[in-house]
Amino acid sequence: MKSSINTSMGGFEWAMLLILSVLWGGSFFFIGVAVADLPPLTIVTLRVGLAAIALWGIALFMGLRPPKSKAVWTAFLGMGLLSNVIPFVLIVWGQTHIASGLASILNATTPLFTVVVAGMLLPDERATPLKFAGVAVGFIGVVVMIGLPAIGKGDNTLAQVAIIATALSYAFAGVYGRRFKAMAINPIVTAAGQVTASALIMAPIALTIDGPLDITAPGMGTWAAIVGLAILSTAVAYVLYFKILESAGATNLLLVTQLIPVSAILLGSLFLDESLEAVHYIGMVLIALGLSAIDGRVWKR
Repeated sequence: MKSSINTSMGGFEWAMLLILSVLWGGSFFFIGVAVADLPPLTIVTLRVGLAAIALWGIALFMGLRPPKSKAVWTAFLGMGLLSNVIPFVLIVWGQTHIASGLASILNATTPLFTVVVAGMLLPDERATPLKFAGVAVGFIGVVVMIGLPAIGKGDNTLAQVAIIATALSYAFAGVYGRRFKAMAINPIVTAAGQVTASALIMAPIALTIDGPLDITAPGMGTWAAIVGLAILSTAVAYVLYFKILESAGATNLLLVTQLIPVSAILLGSLFLDESLEAVHYIGMVLIALGLSAIDGRVWKR
């Protein structure tokens, strides 16, 4: 936990963050396809379970072995709870009661919580006025891009609290995950270990609530979406997640939640013939301005 990180990201870290935002932004598409044939908790279980198989396959191919330490597996369990089990369940439940646009805006509060939590718990990620200003401007950019939903029209307050709790869980996950660098664990092993722990927790929950899976019921399109969700949006994404966390810290890493709406809108314009409007460009400029403030180098000059 005391290992130092780069508070200002270099070009490589920014590239990984942008790729991560595309991978996690694409998860909404994969989930949208899969949810037509599969219940939500089953999707989550398949997501982390298949990702665990893929990651351990890569790890073994690279000559990496699962750790034997009980302390390490306890840490994987904590990380799995904070980064997968708690937020995935809350998001699935919350989005059955509120619009996805409102959920996206509430989820974009993650960097705000991260600045506070990391500032309190990590000596090398102290909160500064410039960081708070940057996160606030970026959050406004997300609201501008998505549009402020009509909160008063039947939206469930408890569901909104659930999404905010998701953002808080992600913030603590980012801080908690810093311990793996001090443990000198390869990011691929870390990613594999925490999704394995998540799968072990989620499997009995999904079996109890959703019931046994009929593998013949979903079509090929659904299974393709599950594979994309597990391999791209989970396995590959979490390797990038832990690489960024190891080098740039929790505060920089969780800026990805403000980049995901940008990726989703740009992907929609490229592949779904959706048009980009003036508010989208304004929102992107505000997000870029906020990210530059959190990075700090330009402003310090």
